[in-house]
Amino acid sequence: MAIQWYPGHMTKARRLLGEMMPSQDVVIEVLDARMPAASANPIVAELRGTKPCVKVLSKSDLADPAVTEAWMAHYQADPTVLAIATSLTRMGDARSRIPALCDRLSQRTRGADKPLRAVIVGIPNVGKSSLINTLMGRLVAAVSDKPAVTKETQLVTLPSGMLLTDNPGLLWPKIQDDDATMRLALGGAIPDTAIEYQAVGLFAAEYFVARYPALIVARYKLKETPASGTVLLEEIGRRRGCLRAGGILDLYKAADILVHEFRLGKLGAISLESPPAV
Repeated sequence: MAIQWYPGHMTKARRLLGEMMPSQDVVIEVLDARMPAASANPIVAELRGTKPCVKVLSKSDLADPAVTEAWMAHYQADPTVLAIATSLTRMGDARSRIPALCDRLSQRTRGADKPLRAVIVGIPNVGKSSLINTLMGRLVAAVSDKPAVTKETQLVTLPSGMLLTDNPGLLWPKIQDDDATMRLALGGAIPDTAIEYQAVGLFAAEYFVARYPALIVARYKLKETPASGTVLLEEIGRRRGCLRAGGILDLYKAADILVHEFRLGKLGAISLESPPAV
C-alpha cells in the first residue's frame, strides 16, 4: 500500500533537526512500543549518528509485555542507547527517570558547568507531546490522538534544569518496507484520510489470526480461530451489522472496527513486531 502523506512542515522540521543536532547532548526518541522498529525514523538515525540516545517505548500498556521485554534486551547491545518503556496513562516514573538517563549518557561529552541539552523526536502520534507535558509537570504541548498536531519547534526548561527542544513529529518521504507502512497506518501514525482501511484491516486481521488468535476469539466471541484474515473480517461484519444494500457484507466497515479497536487496546496487549533474532 503506497502512502502519499508528507506535509510541508515536515520538510522544515527535518532541516531544523539537522541544524540543531550538533548542539544537543542527547536525543530522546519516542517510539511506539507495539512497533519500535517501524516507528524508528531512519532520518533521525542518520542525523544522530553515534550521539547518545534515550529510546522511550511509549504505549507499553498496549503492547505484549513479553515482546517489549525482548526489545528492551535488544537495545542493551548498543552502548550509546538507554531504553525505558512507559504508558501514556502512567508516565509518572518517566519524569525523574528520563532526565537521569540523559544525564548518565551525556556525562562523557558535556562540560560540568553546562546545562544538559536534549532534543525529543518521534514520528506522529507516538505520545511525544504527552511525554513533554509529563516531564514539565504541566501542559506545554498540545495533545491529540490525531497525527501531526505539533508543527513548530519549542524550547522548554525542565524542573531538573535540562533544556529540552521539542521537534514536530517527523516521518520520512518514502517508506520502502510495505509491512512497516501497514504497521504505521494500523497504529495511527498516518491520518485515516491517507490510508486504505480495507487493506490495513486485512493486514491486521491476518497478523492477529496468526499471532494472537486467543485474543481475537475472545473479543469477537468466536467459536474457533478464523481460517484467514478475510474470514475474520467477515465474522466481524456479521456480528457488528456491517451490511450494504442487499445484505452484502461491508468489509470496509469491518476493517474500520478492527483497526480502531486495536488502537484503543480493546483486543488486548498486542505487539506488531519482535526484535531481530541475534
